[in-house]
Amino acid sequence: MNTTELAEKLATAQGLTKANAKAFVDDVLKAITDAAVAGEEVNFPGFGKFKTKDAPAREGRNPSTGAIVQIAASKKVTFQPAKALKDKLNG
Repeated sequence: MNTTELAEKLATAQGLTKANAKAFVDDVLKAITDAAVAGEEVNFPGFGKFKTKDAPAREGRNPSTGAIVQIAASKKVTFQPAKALKDKLNG
């Protein structure tokens, strides 16, 4: 599912225009992105949490040449599903 498909489902379920639903989806994704950039945790009870984590610098290997390369430290966003979501997936 992509943002357009999500917006269409939202428009149908809530009686919105597709344009309004797309704007709503875009605003929600922007809010999640802004919170992640600020290092904040985004928690949706019953669904899960988005968190930022620091990935330390490390050594890696170039698969073509086998040469050792340095991989810079970075930040990443992780998603931890809530128990209710896990139960629904596995039940």
